[in-house]
Amino acid sequence: MPTRRPDADELAGAGVLSLVDVPTSAALLAELEHRFAKGRGFAVATLNLDHIVKLRRDPRFRRAYAAQTHVVADGNPVVWLSHVAGQHDVRLVPGSELIRPVAELAARMGVPVAFLGSTEPVLRNAAERLQADYPGLKVAACLAPPMGFDPESGAADAMLDQVAASGARLCFLALGAPKQEVLAARGFARHPDLGFLSIGAGLDFIVGHQVRAPLWVRRIAMEWLWRMLTNPRRLAKRYFDCAVVLPGLLLEARRVGRH
Repeated sequence: MPTRRPDADELAGAGVLSLVDVPTSAALLAELEHRFAKGRGFAVATLNLDHIVKLRRDPRFRRAYAAQTHVVADGNPVVWLSHVAGQHDVRLVPGSELIRPVAELAARMGVPVAFLGSTEPVLRNAAERLQADYPGLKVAACLAPPMGFDPESGAADAMLDQVAASGARLCFLALGAPKQEVLAARGFARHPDLGFLSIGAGLDFIVGHQVRAPLWVRRIAMEWLWRMLTNPRRLAKRYFDCAVVLPGLLLEARRVGRH
């Protein structure tokens, strides 16, 4: 695994291949448990091809990613590229599949949590579902930002302060990229004893507002196609952009793997 996190400038190029620094969900959970026990915060991002496209285009996103404390591989292409580049222990760790084990860990360790993002009904229903599934889980705050929410605004700082004042020590961010990663970096810098986990649409899956691909589709690494066919207007351009960058990333991964 890489020993040095690439800086923001490096993330515009080949440095993105060394971003994944936590290979498995088990490794991440062990690290989060250690940080909870020590009263230390964190910011966890889940890297996929769409993020790599955005990292090339958005300096703000690069700065936010460089400030994350942990990055896992959320997407089979990222796993495959990591293997080609010599990081053979990297496994798939979808952000949406981290919610339940992290919530279970928080319940077991008595760590209050907050939910920030999505909509009020989704947050409320997800909180109720997770509290029912993991007795002892304390939900200290549920905050749904307004449309047009700017993660670098004074309103964002006030919301982060509200999370901290609630007593939460872990905040699930359901804003989508790049907003959630930018807010995680900002929140961790502002409140270094708070943990931030970016989960995208994960809460929508939990409450049934969105349906994930069947397990057999995920096992053959075709969830991206399932998602695109269910929402082509929103996702076709995104996946086209991902396909365009993939050959260059593969060549770079092969070069890195030979060294």
